[in-house]
Amino acid sequence: MKSVMAIIFSVLFVFVVSSVSFAVEEKEAKPKIPAEVPKLPGVAKIRQITGNVRAVNTNAMTITVTKKLKRKVVEAVVTIDSKTNIITGKEKRTFAEVKVGDKVIVKYKEVNGKNVAQSITIKPATTAPEEKKIEKKGNPAEKK
Repeated sequence: MKSVMAIIFSVLFVFVVSSVSFAVEEKEAKPKIPAEVPKLPGVAKIRQITGNVRAVNTNAMTITVTKKLKRKVVEAVVTIDSKTNIITGKEKRTFAEVKVGDKVIVKYKEVNGKNVAQSITIKPATTAPEEKKIEKKGNPAEKK
């Protein structure tokens, strides 16, 4: 009986040792994935900001767009160049038609440390809804 138990334990021991060695080999075989993808030179990420035009500088050809996010205000100064598309709806516009207070969607890239606009979409001004007049009708009938 002791010899049978010794054989069973030795077989189990061999099985445990061999399974652990296979598990270690499997972990080492997996390639490591880099945590950060390297940036390609010359390829800039297109960013977008939706907000209100706070300032227009015609000399420097820039606009300043602000957007409120919870408790902080995000501001982006964007340079306009000859390739920038400025539109309202389906109509093409010019830089001179961008006014302070306009609600805009600006798509831009960072080029040589400057934010250069790819496109500016001017949203049409929405009029404030008129206050609804509440008409008071006579008092409700009294219950007896």
